[in-house]
Amino acid sequence: MRTPVSTYRLQIRSSFTLFDAADKVPYLKDLGVDWVYLSPILTAEKGSDHGYDVTDPSAVDPDRGGPEGLLALSKAAREHGMGVLVDIVPNHVGVATPAQNPWWWSLLKEGRESPYAEAFDVDWDLGGGKVRLPMLGSDSDLDKLEVKDGELRYYDHRFPLAEGTYSEGDSPQDVHSRQHYQLMDWRRADAELNYRRFFAVTTLAGIRVEEPSVFEKAHAEVGRWFTEGLVDGLRVDHPDGLADPAGYLRWLKDLSGGAYVLVEKILEPGEVLPQDFACEGTTGYDALADVDRVFVDPAGQQALDALDASLRGTSGPADYAEMIRGTKRMIADGILRSEVLRLARLVPESHGITVDQAADAIAEIIASFPVYRSYLPVGADVLKEACESAAAHRPDLEVAVGTLLPLLLDPANPIAVRFQQTSGMVMAKGVEDTAFYRYTRLGTLTEVGAEPTEFAVAPEEFHRRMQRREQELPLSMTTLSTHDTKRSEDARARISVIAELPQEWAETLETLRGLAPIPDGPYENLLWQAIVGAWPASRERLQGYAEKAAREAGNSTKWTEPNEDFEAKVKAAVDAVFDDATVAKVVVDFVARIDAYSATNSVSAKLVQLTMPGVPDVYQGSEYWERSLTDPDNRRPVDFAARQAELAKLDAGALPDAGTEASKLLVTSRALRLRRDRPELFRGYTPVSATGAAARHLLAFTRGTDATPGALTLATRLPAGLEAAGGWRDTAVDLSTAMRDELTGASFGPGQVSVAEVLGTYPVALLVPVDGEKA
Repeated sequence: MRTPVSTYRLQIRSSFTLFDAADKVPYLKDLGVDWVYLSPILTAEKGSDHGYDVTDPSAVDPDRGGPEGLLALSKAAREHGMGVLVDIVPNHVGVATPAQNPWWWSLLKEGRESPYAEAFDVDWDLGGGKVRLPMLGSDSDLDKLEVKDGELRYYDHRFPLAEGTYSEGDSPQDVHSRQHYQLMDWRRADAELNYRRFFAVTTLAGIRVEEPSVFEKAHAEVGRWFTEGLVDGLRVDHPDGLADPAGYLRWLKDLSGGAYVLVEKILEPGEVLPQDFACEGTTGYDALADVDRVFVDPAGQQALDALDASLRGTSGPADYAEMIRGTKRMIADGILRSEVLRLARLVPESHGITVDQAADAIAEIIASFPVYRSYLPVGADVLKEACESAAAHRPDLEVAVGTLLPLLLDPANPIAVRFQQTSGMVMAKGVEDTAFYRYTRLGTLTEVGAEPTEFAVAPEEFHRRMQRREQELPLSMTTLSTHDTKRSEDARARISVIAELPQEWAETLETLRGLAPIPDGPYENLLWQAIVGAWPASRERLQGYAEKAAREAGNSTKWTEPNEDFEAKVKAAVDAVFDDATVAKVVVDFVARIDAYSATNSVSAKLVQLTMPGVPDVYQGSEYWERSLTDPDNRRPVDFAARQAELAKLDAGALPDAGTEASKLLVTSRALRLRRDRPELFRGYTPVSATGAAARHLLAFTRGTDATPGALTLATRLPAGLEAAGGWRDTAVDLSTAMRDELTGASFGPGQVSVAEVLGTYPVALLVPVDGEKA
């Protein structure tokens, strides 16, 4: 199996095709990248910028470059000695425009007799033999239907007609009643939908890849990539939505000839990948959380907790456990109630509980679930604990929960299979997409895959986690930014400084709240942190984030029921940053106050991520500052020409100033090149201790072994506190051999060396042994 040393994620779309990606391969090679990592490239909904709404899995999307583009990209990668990793989407397909998806069109036209009927997860009995489509503005809109060109039309929406269901003179309403689908009010989807979807997105219909014939149809093109040598590895999107993730991964390994495979899997604290998963690891959110927290000052927690309590008007900070129980229950009773009801209908009548009682109990169990899902028999203990918690929280449901438990523990029972597919949906929507916008004491902590109650990680604990990663998941991906992160790496690096200066932040926030008030204190904290983290940013970007964050939180406004007065105040607050000189000065002054510290955090986190155990990924453009907010902000075009020109300057010998974008490019390129060109320097993991007054501000580790010295990473942590304490002073590290800094070219050791000297140019250093000069 060929494995990557590093990857670089590119977002492939009509405005940046596979041909464009091929053109960038020489730059990526110069940067030090080992594999090119592509977002989904199969044919997707027209105009889709992300590609997760695949409409035809049988071909590479022509709008993304088509098969010719993939061939060009693969050829360019091969010519430069690089591999190709591609993101695939096995859980669902895009059905927003039925005519674009031949599988879905066939299902709607032919119903249960469609050759693709087995591909979709439809509860035909609930719909009376029809697929329910929540497309109408209201149920009374049936009178707006028309038959045109052999199709049923609703405004711009087109639907097929089954054979023999239309004659000249028939009313559109009568024709509609004869179809294998039922158009209904979009608001009814939450409780009455009868097909499985991706989370609560009705335009993404789940498919049943657990069926061998469906797997074969959905992966024929993917298989071609390997038989023709075009692709070297796969990233699997949302495996938790599958009926049998372990079985699917075994099939995928066989299809790919044993290729490198990663899963987009959120691991909660203490959770590990099931041993029967045929993959090399995850896409790195777990690593991201560890890196973030080692650069957060634990001393700031008490003050930020107090600020949070004052913003909420409570005696203490938000109770996160109780919050997510509530948000998950809200999701289970709201936008995902149709999924919960489908589970409830699977409980045999002989068990003596009604559908409503079963639904209530199932929702409570899911709300109590501490991880995304179980993989029975793996996770049976977690399921039992969740049931105990649910019964304790709702004693009136104790009998119903006890009745459900043996059903949910049986891997062969359809309710157990579907429960496992559903719990992750509720977790994602209730936690990532709701609670993460409500739990706002420090934005760094509410990142995808993170545990927000873990405020900080001490270096000693970080080292323990890295040693475990080296032993157990050496080929798992590590990352700092993705297309899904709520705030990209350098926005979080800025926000993390707030933990070092909590009182200054509290005063700044109070000033901003007075100048541009929004009647939701916790939301104000989230919004102003995001603005500071992303600054400078355009009005459009910040307005887009502000609206999305407020509606996702769902406290003061909602997607389905926007509160116009509240949203007007939000818009006015963001406008004030651009239109009110006083507000702008407060933001600019605070950013200036922390900018040097945030730059230190940025390059320190980058170097650590690029040199720690695992396969480091660089998200497109993040070799420069990456201060994006949540999607679509983090999928903006990248100015590769500027990066390429700056890299050429660095390679010509120019040393950039510390705190600049170019310094981050220097760190990124030198770390990537070293890992690629000197793999023998990255074969172990040993913590390195410092001595002296500021030892706690140094995070250091070597990737060598006892027998062979390896690369040594030195990174600054908690830079505001370091400066306040007078700098490094007598802090020193002991070098067992003479070493050279890959960033500056300076040499040090052997013996005890001053950290102030080693980190005299940049807040980080990447040292490599100088041959023949051991102590």
